[in-house]
Amino acid sequence: MEENSLYDKKSLREITGKSADWNEVAKDCVAFSNALGGVIDYGIEDDADAPPADQKVSEDIAINLEKKINGKTHNVSAHAEILTHENGGQYIRLHIARGTSSASTTSGKYFTRVSDNSVPLTGDDITRLSAEKGYYRWEDEESKWSWKDSDKEKLNMLLLNLRTSNRVSDFVKQKEDKELLDYYFLTVEESDKMTNLGVLFIGTQSQRGRLMNAPVVQCIQFDQYGDKVWKYLIDDFTKNPQEIIEAIWHNVPVWRESNEISDGLFRKEIPAYDEAVVRELTCNALVHRPYTVRGDIFINIHPDRIEVVNPGALPLGVTPQNILHKTVKRNEHFANLCYALRMMEREGSGYDKMYEVLLSNGKQIPKVEEGDDYVKAIVGRRIISQEAIKVIRYALQVAELRQKQIICLGLIALHESISAADLIKLLNLKNRDELSPWLDKLVDDGIVETSGRNRGKEYRVNASVLKQSDYKGTTSLKRIEPYRLRELIIEDLKIYECSGLKDIQLRIGIEIPYKKVLEQIKVMLSDGIIETEGENRWIKYKLKKR
Repeated sequence: MEENSLYDKKSLREITGKSADWNEVAKDCVAFSNALGGVIDYGIEDDADAPPADQKVSEDIAINLEKKINGKTHNVSAHAEILTHENGGQYIRLHIARGTSSASTTSGKYFTRVSDNSVPLTGDDITRLSAEKGYYRWEDEESKWSWKDSDKEKLNMLLLNLRTSNRVSDFVKQKEDKELLDYYFLTVEESDKMTNLGVLFIGTQSQRGRLMNAPVVQCIQFDQYGDKVWKYLIDDFTKNPQEIIEAIWHNVPVWRESNEISDGLFRKEIPAYDEAVVRELTCNALVHRPYTVRGDIFINIHPDRIEVVNPGALPLGVTPQNILHKTVKRNEHFANLCYALRMMEREGSGYDKMYEVLLSNGKQIPKVEEGDDYVKAIVGRRIISQEAIKVIRYALQVAELRQKQIICLGLIALHESISAADLIKLLNLKNRDELSPWLDKLVDDGIVETSGRNRGKEYRVNASVLKQSDYKGTTSLKRIEPYRLRELIIEDLKIYECSGLKDIQLRIGIEIPYKKVLEQIKVMLSDGIIETEGENRWIKYKLKKR
């Protein structure tokens, strides 16, 4: 099992003998508690998947581990148990619960779990951590209204939608009305009172209006000069979250617009903004906003893009760079209910879906920006590559591709030719191994081909796929083979004799990636074809005299 945000493994030496590092143990426990909780296996080395077959663990070690954690941390709940692996070796599994309040070491240090690392929190991050714990409890808080006094129409519609949803199990569908409301945390199990989440979905207009920070959405359209030309406001608290999403989709005219592209003798229309993307962005804004912070949700519509602006910062551990992979449930029950009602994708897969839809339509991937007190998701309107659409549609006809592979193919088609390092960066992965599920099937099925070797290897859509998909893209030097690039550089240096790398790239073809030219220059230097003149910033290259 690989280490991640929910799992870690450590040598038994970390908690035994003179080499025991209890400060490190406390740090990891605090980090897991402040994030989503998790498990640490003590007795499995970093480079192993199982403990040594002859390893035995004393009960005293597990007891001492719990004692040390209690003495070294505040607000951490941890339980240790001794397990026996199938190979016969024993190890300690430490379960750390997700904290309901901020955890710290006894020395006053705070940490959280990001990927497979325990990272320190300082300054504003500690304030945000305390606030995050408050956000998580908001949806569970008991209101002063009974579910029997809710909006009967909204109540009946919600129960009907849950019982007809294919995302709800038959066991859950058979529950009585109150039991079903309890199951989705819309009511308090011990009483008839609605939770705050229940008021949002089945409360009356008056009840919802009295709820702290009930969502208000402003859709504002701007012209090319930045002036407001149209506004649609949802601020009367008559709608629950599901109705808000429906109202935004049906009442904003720009969603009906489309872009035309040629398809042989015919014309095809690509939506300016796909329905799945608009709904996912709107639902994300409602679900993931902090409901203890005041502020409206803004959907700003510009001629070339839309911006969905949410009050509050991203949850701790989530950044604009890792948002495609990182899952942190700020309002967990809200998210689960929206998934059951088919309002959004499963937690953590919403951005995957948007990537897939946008790339399949030849558009750029969504961009996320974080400010001091807001998060902004930006989706462009313009089609970047009509030919990429043809490539993806043809590939789906000849191969069974999963979502990750469609996203990867879309990125390769948009860039024409791209290195594994750049793909890893665009997808915010750690290494080539993590790229395998995204890329390898495309190569194995012959949809994507490689050029170059080792670090210079690049990936591009197979020429036969381009031909079969009726690709009509312009001829580009971006896909140039290394041996042809070498000849271009030689011919350039014959004419200009001594030149800097940037000047060479500008003359032979600006579309050729800088890294690709640099890689070929290094090969030519090692082969003795060219030599250098000058140093550092002033280094230039010239043909070696023979």
